[in-house]
This record gives sequence, structure tokens and C-alpha cells, in this order.
Amino acid sequence: MHDRSLLGPADVDDATLSAMVADLLGEPSVELLGSTAERVAYDLPSITTVARWWVSCSARTATGVRDTRIFVKHVQAWRYSAFFALVPEAMREMAAASVPWRTESCVYRSDLRDRLPDGLAMARALGVVDLEPEAAAVWLEDVTHPPLAWDLARYERAAYLLGRLAASPRVAPLADAGHFEWSVLHYVHGRLAGQVVPVLRSDDVWRQPVVAATFDAGLRDRLRAAAELASAHAGELSGLPRATSHGDASPNNLLPGATSDGFVLVDFGFWMPQAVGHDLGQLVAGEVQLGRRPPVDLPELDAACVTAYTRGLAEEGLVVDEDVVRRAHALQLLLFAGLSALPDDPATTEETAAGRAALARLSLDLVEATAG
Repeated sequence: MHDRSLLGPADVDDATLSAMVADLLGEPSVELLGSTAERVAYDLPSITTVARWWVSCSARTATGVRDTRIFVKHVQAWRYSAFFALVPEAMREMAAASVPWRTESCVYRSDLRDRLPDGLAMARALGVVDLEPEAAAVWLEDVTHPPLAWDLARYERAAYLLGRLAASPRVAPLADAGHFEWSVLHYVHGRLAGQVVPVLRSDDVWRQPVVAATFDAGLRDRLRAAAELASAHAGELSGLPRATSHGDASPNNLLPGATSDGFVLVDFGFWMPQAVGHDLGQLVAGEVQLGRRPPVDLPELDAACVTAYTRGLAEEGLVVDEDVVRRAHALQLLLFAGLSALPDDPATTEETAAGRAALARLSLDLVEATAG
């Protein structure tokens, strides 16, 4: 029995799926007996992801009937997302061009999986299918492993490996796999100028109960002052050393690996060259932004991750002074997380808002502490 109707245009024909299953099982061919699709339980919205599914398959092989499952992700240009309606009309052309939705499929079509430093892995792509209009479906092997707690040692290990990823000469030829022209200045002149800074300048947002309870007047004034320097900060960043970046290296996108000290990278939508230290931003900020981790030890965690990342760079032959990495990280944390820390969901809890306020303070403190 086959029922993959949930996949819609992301589906493939039975012959193609049979070939994928044979590839996954290491068989020359299989007889596909049945397949079903179900949505993956995932509660984080994405501007480029249409949906995620598990496709469970049963196949007859030379050694008997075997069951397996494949992860399917349908991505599209974000102009087709419901979130795009929130973009002001005057900014839509710039906004549509600012998100590299094709990059993920380009990465999975590459041989990056064979180039990653020891300790990092990614799912094997069984198929990447171009769809219309401006969309693709990625069919991946299941890389599910038991969850692991994120303690300080795990954050440091992740930072070290992200440093190795950034500097790896084997990875470097694929740093621009998506061939997407983008820089931090695009972000500053786009989303920051058009959406984030106007909110910071508005008095109304600061009167919202959850904001008033967690973002004090001093923090408000510091954020507003920092927003005026965003272009200058972006200009400084543009002159700092660049390296390969995953682009969204939050713990949510660093799945447990086959060993306790390894990670499986997922979500390559923003994979591209960036200033050194870029991946430290979401590593440190990601779980705090979502309210999944309290900010109690943020400064200590942040400092440890910068040191570990710098060590990872050096391990691959890229020697960058730790003060330079720390400065680059401080600027990027402020621009990509600190300035946009104000809760944008009325249902945000006070606990989550307090964590975001702590993150904003940290980014401001780091920029001040690393100023020349």
C-alpha cells in the first residue's frame, strides 16, 4: 500500500523511490512493497520551509523484507511564504532577494559530506528534486540519534568543530556552494533598517507588559544608540577575516551524532562565507532566543565558546588572534541577535523575554568591551 499524498508536489514516482530505498539499504535493487508519509512534529516556523515529512517504506530485498524511512524537506523562495505578507510593500523586492533559499539544495548536491572535519556529519542526500515555482524537495537519510544534554563541554566541543569547519581547506571550495551574493550590509540596509530599527524607535513596543517587565529604560536607550551605529559596525565586519559559515548553527541545527562528541549538521539555508566567528552567534543565542535555555551563565559560556572556536581555526591552519574573533563575534551577535531581541510574539512568556533581554545586554557589553 502506498499513500504519500501528504507530500503533494514534493513526491516522486514509485520507481524513483525504489531506487532511493535501494541506495539507502546498500542493495542493487529492491521491490517497494509500501510507503506512507507523515508530517514531522516541528514547532519552529521557517520562511523558506513548506513542510517536513517522514516517508516510511517497506521493501523486499535479496535477504528479506526490510523497513526504513526517509526525511523529506520541501523548501521554496520565501516570496511564497505566508510570512511574506508581513513585509512592507516597498521592501518586498529587496526582501525576496535577500534569502538564499536555493543554497540548501546546492549543499546537498555537493560532496560536502565527504569533506567535513572529524566530529561533524550531515545526512546523505538520496535525491534533490527541483520543483516549480522556485522550490525544491530534498530526500535525506534518517540521522536520528538519542538526544544529549547541552552542558558547557558540549557547547565548547561544538564551537571547536565550527572553528574547524570555518577554516578547513577541504571545505573551503564549497563555502560559496549556493553562489548567493550577500553581505552583512544587505541585512543592515534591509531587515534591520526596514523592520527592526523602526520597532526599537517606537515607544509603543516598550509599553507592552512583557517588554516593560524585562527590558528596562537603560537597555532601551543602549539598544537605540547601538542601532544608529549598525552601518558602521557592518562596515567594520566587512574588513575582518572571512571563513566558511554554516549560517544558522544553533543547537537545534546541531543534532547528536553517532558518537557522544559528534554532531550532525542540518538546515544549510544560510551556508556561505562570513566574518570569522559568525556561527558562534546562534550557537550561544539560539536556545535563549527560543526560551529553551536560561541565560544564567551567558558571559562565561560565550567566552569559552570563542576560545574553543579560535582553537578550531588554528587546528586547520588558520591562525586568527582571539581578540579579533571576539570582536567579530561581538559585532555579529549585536547585529543579528541583540538588536532584534525584543519579543515579537504577544504570547512570549516573561521568562523568555528576560532571556532575550540578557542576550541583548551581553551583545552590547561585548561590543563595548572589544572596541579598539
